[in-house]
Amino acid sequence: MQDPLWIKSLLGVHIAAGSTAFVMAPLALIAAKGGKAHRRWGKIYFWSMTVVAATALVLSLYRPVLFLALVAVFSFYAAFSAYRVLFHKNLPRGQKVTWPDWSAAVFTFGTSLSLALLGAVRPMLVQDLRIPAIVFGLIGMRLAGKSIWQFLHPPKEKMFWWYGHLGNMLASYIAAWTAFSVVTIGRLVHGGWVIWVLPTAIGVPAIVLTTAYYKKKFAPRKTVGAASTA
Repeated sequence: MQDPLWIKSLLGVHIAAGSTAFVMAPLALIAAKGGKAHRRWGKIYFWSMTVVAATALVLSLYRPVLFLALVAVFSFYAAFSAYRVLFHKNLPRGQKVTWPDWSAAVFTFGTSLSLALLGAVRPMLVQDLRIPAIVFGLIGMRLAGKSIWQFLHPPKEKMFWWYGHLGNMLASYIAAWTAFSVVTIGRLVHGGWVIWVLPTAIGVPAIVLTTAYYKKKFAPRKTVGAASTA
């Protein structure tokens, strides 16, 4: 049975948005941070990922593929939280978080918990992708849980928003690479669940190292006291 025209059209939009995101992410990364080019490419990337997540959710529910629907939620939240944290720079000074941020975080935590539990208890409901379901579920819970914790316990670190923006944007790009790898490379090599988690295995250490670099860069420099006089 062939898919209806609207599904084929939606798939075309999904592919176009995904291709745009692939191009925009490297442009935003190499552009001067905070500059006009960085903001421009970053916004295009974010809205492209929004379209990718929305179309992926509809397509996965149409099939239906529960695993992909749940993955689409946490994948989008990575980009969403990375974008929204830029509006939360004053959390350490008592800024209040709005209901869209709370709703997105709580919903993502719940769906990610469901994904992890399904992978552990009912893998047949997530296409027998037990390990990817558990891994992605835990990642989604960590992303959303970290946001909820910051909403309730304002961070003391001044540049917390920088690390959140950088790390979560990279996490969303890893999700995009995962989808690309499964659709393309997955058809050529039958790696099973490995192809699902390989981009994450490569990308997470890159996020850790990049974040550590900037934390070192932003760390207060120790000044050498003036030499005492005799």
